[in-house]
Amino acid sequence: MTPRAWAAGTLVVLLVLLAVYAAVTIPWHRPPAPRADQLAALGQLPREQVSRAREFHSALRPGSYGALAVGLLVTLVLGLTPLGAWLVTQAGRPFGGNWVAQALLGGLLVTLAGEVVTLPFAAWRHVVVVRYDISTQSWAAWTADLLKSWAVGAVIGAVALLGFYTITHFAPRWWWAFGGFGAAGLVVLLSFILPVLVEPVFNKFTPMPDGPLRTSLLELADRDGVPVRDVLVADASRRTKAVNAYVSGIGPTRRIVVYDTMLTEATPGEVVSVVAHELGHAKDDDVLTGTVLGALGTAAAVIALYLLGSWAGLLRRAGVDSIGEPRALALMLAVVSLVGIVAGPAQSFVSRRIEARADEHALGLTGDPATFEAMQRRLGTVNLSDPDPPTWEYLYSASHPSTVERMAAARAYARGDR
Repeated sequence: MTPRAWAAGTLVVLLVLLAVYAAVTIPWHRPPAPRADQLAALGQLPREQVSRAREFHSALRPGSYGALAVGLLVTLVLGLTPLGAWLVTQAGRPFGGNWVAQALLGGLLVTLAGEVVTLPFAAWRHVVVVRYDISTQSWAAWTADLLKSWAVGAVIGAVALLGFYTITHFAPRWWWAFGGFGAAGLVVLLSFILPVLVEPVFNKFTPMPDGPLRTSLLELADRDGVPVRDVLVADASRRTKAVNAYVSGIGPTRRIVVYDTMLTEATPGEVVSVVAHELGHAKDDDVLTGTVLGALGTAAAVIALYLLGSWAGLLRRAGVDSIGEPRALALMLAVVSLVGIVAGPAQSFVSRRIEARADEHALGLTGDPATFEAMQRRLGTVNLSDPDPPTWEYLYSASHPSTVERMAAARAYARGDR
């Protein structure tokens, strides 16, 4: 068999494994909370709160969707014309056209182009969140976080690109096999190291002081059978007034993290309710599920890129000879971006199902639907969430059930509808 035949067969196997694993681990059959309960919950929210939240999201949309459209346009122009290949060539020229320089500096140049053209939209978003009293950041602090984000992305991207193009350079016929395996391994590695190495770049974490709340959270985790290493408080207030909590890490790196804003804005019972939701993710191995799905999907994407390399018309349009060469980097990013946009609604659908299961877990673990509903009301109020977003936006990008869905789920649980 030829390498292409092996690649096609392996891609089919990976897609079958991906489908089977997703079918087994994702809670597909979770009907939304009754619409009547949702409307009742919406009617009980303060009208001025709902109006302000909707105004906030209306103000955000031009920047959010503008950045998406402009970023995609730039990516397609660079990837589907010789311009992207020219930029990569120019980046490597001071080093004699070395493929390593093309991969690293070309990759930085191409990705930076997208970041720069969408920077005005990011600044627009900052203006809006400051105007609506969500962000506490000055322009200097915002810029510092932006540069940190770019730096982290550059480091991770450099490692990925150098590894990928090293494989394509030394194994031009079989790079799909080594590259797919390496990409899957990188996804797994990042799942372990990102909470430990990257989160501290943006926040400071301190152990929660001994007291009733810390004891309650540790007892909750113990009762749930989810071992955690520590309970930490993140200094989120230096950036935002939004409230949140999460369980971070896998295995020995797992810890409960609570925003300091939540400690001042929410009651202890509401904090417990949020953490119970997050423990549900750990209990059901949602991070592991996402890691496995991500690894399988990434490996499949690498092989699909290899097979796409035989599309002469596409390569000719991009001005490259092979999709495995560094000069085709912009083309690869264009393909990945298009696939990401098309797959976005499906990813959001899956995420909502997983979040709904975690909500159900929280209700069962605490047995306190009234506090769960109060917590959802608190989250929506402080974070200015649209309690009942437009259907098109909900289907396209909502990663969580809406506020009224979650409040309605608590009411259904209280009636015994489980």
